[in-house]
Amino acid sequence: MSSPANARSNGNGRQVRLTIPARAEYIALCRLALTGLSRLQHFGEEVLEDLKLALTEACTNSVRHAYQEGTHGTVEIIYDLHPDRLVIEVSDDGGGFDPAVPTTGEQALAEGGLGIAIIRAIADEVEIGPHAGGKGSRLRFIKTLT
Repeated sequence: MSSPANARSNGNGRQVRLTIPARAEYIALCRLALTGLSRLQHFGEEVLEDLKLALTEACTNSVRHAYQEGTHGTVEIIYDLHPDRLVIEVSDDGGGFDPAVPTTGEQALAEGGLGIAIIRAIADEVEIGPHAGGKGSRLRFIKTLT
């Protein structure tokens, strides 16, 4: 079961935290939360769809790669809405991955491999690294809202 979303003010904007089981069927909840945030501050339909795609790719990376087969874990999504930008952070406590290792070639494309490139194309800023404490992964992206 996913834990309920927690909403709070971060001083300059609104912040929502959502923790889901690292399973594909829960990714839709992440997209629904993003749609709800878009009602607080209109993004425009095209920007919203782009953000949903980037978020889906980020969450899918955690669901597919963070935890070994047969193990259970969670994915945390933080939405930080400011008047001029949206910051989304997706993190897990799984095995992590090295974003510096290029995923190229037919095998990479057959297994997905384009998620990070899609996020980089959509977002204005992207940070990828270890989760706090060095365990797991953290992907943070920022989209400027006009």
